[in-house]
Amino acid sequence: MMKLNGMTNITIKCSLIFVALTTWNLFAEGEPKMPTLNWMGREKATKSVKDVVMKILREDKSLSYGSGDNVLVHGDNLEALKALLPFYAGQVKCIYIDPPYNTGSAFEHYDDNLEHSTWLNMMYPRLKLLRDFMREDGSIWISIDDDEQAYLKVICDEVFGRQNFLTTVVWQKRFSRENREAIGDSHEYILV
Repeated sequence: MMKLNGMTNITIKCSLIFVALTTWNLFAEGEPKMPTLNWMGREKATKSVKDVVMKILREDKSLSYGSGDNVLVHGDNLEALKALLPFYAGQVKCIYIDPPYNTGSAFEHYDDNLEHSTWLNMMYPRLKLLRDFMREDGSIWISIDDDEQAYLKVICDEVFGRQNFLTTVVWQKRFSRENREAIGDSHEYILV
């Protein structure tokens, strides 16, 4: 508990994060190096895209609607992305994803309470596969909140190239007064 001006109590929760920026190494092998985000399991995560087994998609006509080229895939999204890649590599102009925000909340269909390095290990291979879907003039839009926004930005810079970052859209998710805490989290972000 911390008192500001003797009036306001703010509870600050801190957790140990096994994430660090490496130091600048400007002279290694004569090429400038960008700082990279390191976390437990990073090496395995960066190589894991190759290890994802290619699955065969099986059509279920009872779930079809209309006669279009749209595809709805039910299953693990990493395996689904790998299965769809041969059909759509380099063809997608716009991708929107809404990954788990890692807020510690309980949801029926996914775990939103992962340790930061586990969250990064989940996100990295998916972002690598999504990059392979994109056209040269394509864009990816990713919704996120404060919990992982900074880390997501750094790995997106690595995967998609920092020069391809356009902006961070900040949007107000709540317009009512925040009464739960002295400092409210009324904004979320979309990385573009």
